[in-house]
Amino acid sequence: MTEPMNKLPDPIDLDAHRARRDDDTKPADESAGTLVPLSPGEVQSMDTAYEIALDDTDDDPTTGKVIVPVDTAGLAVPVAAGQRLPIIPTHLRRENLRATTTRALARSGHVTAFHAVRSPWYATKFGWFASRGLSRLIGRQMRWWWVPNSVALEQKAADAGELKEWEKIHRQLKATRMWRGGVLAVQNLGLLIGAPILWNAAPAAGLVAVSAAAVAALAHYGRPAGQTLVGTAVVAPRFRKLNSDIVLRAYYAAGLGKPDKTDQEVRFGSPMSRDARNTGSQVMVDLPYGKGWSDVAGAREKIASGLDVHVNQVFLTPDKTSSRRHTLFVSDRDPLAVAVGRTEMLDCKPRSIWEPVKLGKDERDALVTLLLMWNSLLVGAQPRKGKTFFARLVALWASLDPYVKIIVADGKNSPDWLGFKKVAHRTVFGTHPNPNDDNPVERLQAILDEVLKHIDTVNSILTSLPVTMCPDGKLTKELARDHRYPDLRVLVMVMEEFQVYFETEDQAVNKEIAAKLSRIQAVGPSAGVVLISSSQKPSGVGAGDVSRLFNRYRDNHSARFALKCGNRTVSEAILGGDAYQEGFDASTLPVGDEYRGVGYLYGVTDSTPTVRSFLADAADADKILTAARKHREQLGTLTGEAAGEELERASRDVLADLLAVMGPDATAHWDTAAGRLASQMPEQYDGTTPDAISAQARAQGVPSVNVKRDGVVRKGVKADDLRAAMARRDT
Repeated sequence: MTEPMNKLPDPIDLDAHRARRDDDTKPADESAGTLVPLSPGEVQSMDTAYEIALDDTDDDPTTGKVIVPVDTAGLAVPVAAGQRLPIIPTHLRRENLRATTTRALARSGHVTAFHAVRSPWYATKFGWFASRGLSRLIGRQMRWWWVPNSVALEQKAADAGELKEWEKIHRQLKATRMWRGGVLAVQNLGLLIGAPILWNAAPAAGLVAVSAAAVAALAHYGRPAGQTLVGTAVVAPRFRKLNSDIVLRAYYAAGLGKPDKTDQEVRFGSPMSRDARNTGSQVMVDLPYGKGWSDVAGAREKIASGLDVHVNQVFLTPDKTSSRRHTLFVSDRDPLAVAVGRTEMLDCKPRSIWEPVKLGKDERDALVTLLLMWNSLLVGAQPRKGKTFFARLVALWASLDPYVKIIVADGKNSPDWLGFKKVAHRTVFGTHPNPNDDNPVERLQAILDEVLKHIDTVNSILTSLPVTMCPDGKLTKELARDHRYPDLRVLVMVMEEFQVYFETEDQAVNKEIAAKLSRIQAVGPSAGVVLISSSQKPSGVGAGDVSRLFNRYRDNHSARFALKCGNRTVSEAILGGDAYQEGFDASTLPVGDEYRGVGYLYGVTDSTPTVRSFLADAADADKILTAARKHREQLGTLTGEAAGEELERASRDVLADLLAVMGPDATAHWDTAAGRLASQMPEQYDGTTPDAISAQARAQGVPSVNVKRDGVVRKGVKADDLRAAMARRDT
């Protein structure tokens, strides 16, 4: 809020408030903080001005000069009557005090070092300017003693022939010079006598302080016009000052209204003001009737041009109260080019998968988080734009929870994920035999079988628990950490460049992997399986069923993060078609090293923040993973490969495979089940018959029962019977 309120405001008529034009109100004082001396009238006549202070908020005559804030404490709504402002400022609160202190110390250290290096030059400048100042002071005293203006008076009287007037002026001039000369004589005599006495009597520290002050004063007095005594270590930010005329010009130039038609005017729903974090200016804009969010979202670059700022400084946020209303935020500088620093996970303390991951900060410098539980995350971008770093950042958070099982399948076989061998339950690297993995595709098939079995086991256990332990039939934090139920661990599965596993050399394998990944994607989150998938090729993969299953797997991710993409098509494949209609196109994100790790986070909340992600490079990841392994060792939660266990895949697990192909169906005919097995797992079930599958299942205790499907009753199998048989076998 830009000015204090001594009393509570009266209720505000928002309709009347929106109907007015900001430029119809009384202009605020524009003189504070200007860089050049201009009168308020001159400033008002200028189209734009660069100033330290932004625009003052106009008074509102309809509310008795009560300021309606656009953003207070991070909320883009006016403060309710009677709401109390925080006693302790946000930056001085306990959770922010460390960052505030660190920033203040860093700034002070920089300023001190800057001036210390230049101190010899400063001493030279001070000496020269002080000598100039002393000369100017002596000259000014001499002019004061001489009374130079009196000469003109004497000459004027002489030219007029007024002898008496001339004599009068001359006598007064002599008296004045006599008196002023006496003053200067006393001054100089006092200096001649007092200076040696003070020099001998005063302490050295006092003499140094007085001398330094005298030299500084003389240097300031003697410095040339336009020069400073010392340099500037930190440049004060300067930014474009916005007013209603500039905003209206921008919107009309973008074709979002017509100023000559009353029903097509662009209006304001709030005064323009600084945002709560003091990083820019914002105002609520009401478009003309018939214009909506899609119109303004597509005109963002034109609005930036009309405002005469870079498009990266302009941010638009839709308002929930009306489709034609939105908030325009103009940052003082490009916020996406400001790095947010390294991740706080470098403290190596344990985290919880049940708590949101701290991803980074948005364009308004607000923290952006993502809750992994019950979600799946798709990350996509061009190569070398930060895709792997972002996916690894999220996986590192999961690794710091010692009760989480982690599976990493790195399709590109890069060094980025090798460190996860310290904690990972299973790992796969590449698609062809290599030093890191002798048979990656077959290992991935076995891992997918293991994950599907894990999902089925979790669901079986949850259905058997009493309501008091599992009230909603879902996995809870307490159950996931209960030593009595080691199978109820949360499982995080990372699929780096997952598209390569849909494009192996064996089409049958592609189909099997595609089917199992799609099933995990569909039923995994409810069983505590979290998927983190990344790809630089999120479309045009495979053919036929493989292509269909690939698209289904890609599109079923609930959260999407798109960094810089090559074109709009790729952006839509990652974010979804609706995102482009809402104005989010990752191909328009800026290019440059300073923009790595910047992307849109879509599908998490109603808003779509532009995130500057925290950094965790290879050294940081290794440090975090080393600590994560120690946490697991202390609690005894290391599993799988990290604990030295080898993965062995059975050539055929009929019960698990039957459950996998049945999907969500509770029952299936034997001929239907056999057909699905032959289609989805041809390397193991090609040519199999319904009788053979029935015999193998019955041999393991699964009854063959009458099943009615699509109005037809034939022999078949129930999913519950399969789960029961698997539970008996495992026991």
